[in-house]
Amino acid sequence: MKKPISTKKITIYSVSALIILIIFVIIITTNWSKDYEEDHEIDLTYEEPVVAEPTYIFGICADNYDIAENTINKNQVISDILSEYNVPQTTIYQLDKISKDTYSLRKLHQNNTYRLFLTKDSVPQAHYLVYDISTIDYVVYAFKDSIYSYLGALPTDTIINRISGTIDISLWDAMIDCGAKPVLAVDLADVYAWTIDFFGISKGDAFDVIYEEIYVEDELVGTGKILASNFITSGKNHLAFYYEDKDNKGYFDEDGNSLRRQFLKAPLSYSRISSGFSYARKHPITKKVRPHLGVDYAAPSGTPVYSVGDGVVIDKGWDKKGGGNYLKIRHNSTYTTLYMHLKGFAKGITKGSKVSQNQLIGYVGSTGASTGPHLDYRVFKNGSAINPLKMEAPPVEPIKATQLPAYKEYINENLELLRRQ
Repeated sequence: MKKPISTKKITIYSVSALIILIIFVIIITTNWSKDYEEDHEIDLTYEEPVVAEPTYIFGICADNYDIAENTINKNQVISDILSEYNVPQTTIYQLDKISKDTYSLRKLHQNNTYRLFLTKDSVPQAHYLVYDISTIDYVVYAFKDSIYSYLGALPTDTIINRISGTIDISLWDAMIDCGAKPVLAVDLADVYAWTIDFFGISKGDAFDVIYEEIYVEDELVGTGKILASNFITSGKNHLAFYYEDKDNKGYFDEDGNSLRRQFLKAPLSYSRISSGFSYARKHPITKKVRPHLGVDYAAPSGTPVYSVGDGVVIDKGWDKKGGGNYLKIRHNSTYTTLYMHLKGFAKGITKGSKVSQNQLIGYVGSTGASTGPHLDYRVFKNGSAINPLKMEAPPVEPIKATQLPAYKEYINENLELLRRQ
């Protein structure tokens, strides 16, 4: 008779069998998993969900707004615009007070663009107003929660351009013919304000200008500085270079002399010279022959008149001898200028007022003994009248000799360009 297997041995056999089964399952599972991964290339990497970046326009998160663009209409005020979109009058009043420190709501000009950021509700409400001060600069008025305003500017790109032209009709027309913005003619006149009489330029005069063009994205929005130029009048070159360092800022010639002078060539934009400097002129009203110790500039009534240099108003009033409203400015111990037949005086101009070069001082008129609107402009040197058209005003400080090598190295490339025609 066989001896029965003990319970202990059965347990050992069972455990052994179970272990063998587990090992078998592990082997089979591992091989299957490898085969599956090879066949299916399971990607177990975790990807972050894509979250859209918020859209900012003029520093405002625009995602929750509709933007309405328009222009300022004639005689339209800010309360007209904002009231239409449920902005309370109290808010508009507070905004008017706060904005004086940035850009006053009262300075908004007709035809300038503005944008309203409106809630996407059945009854839209304005939360922001953005006003274009220029093609680059803007101001944001905010009244969503708190009331405030701030200035901003669009990002710009600057490129260097060069144009050359010859005057046929006018400098303005010549700029247009060259494909440049005509305002460049004004900038060029400012560069040479002390050395060239732009009312005396004539057909055949020429210019060569290296200047900055300002772009917003791909749109040309304006001109920057004139970096270098040559204006040729009567065959004579007038070179100008912009230069700036810790001691100098402005336009200089190729030798480092400043183009700025103590006096402007003329105190106004005029139509023509109706009467020149003379010691024997027949007066148009009295018909008597007497000296005319100045220059008469014919110009429309109300044309702005500017001080030709820094100085102090030493006399202002009415000239009983026929000069009408007049101003007298002492510029230094040598030079004094006189402006007569004025329609009126600029605000704040009184006897004793300090004035700066190119500061508005009055307006062309026909007061006193006058046959039409004009400015009688006179210059006195050491108390004696001199011909304003022949006055050689001394230049301001040139670039110092110790700084001249750095200046000449700086302008050399543009100087060579301007010499190549």
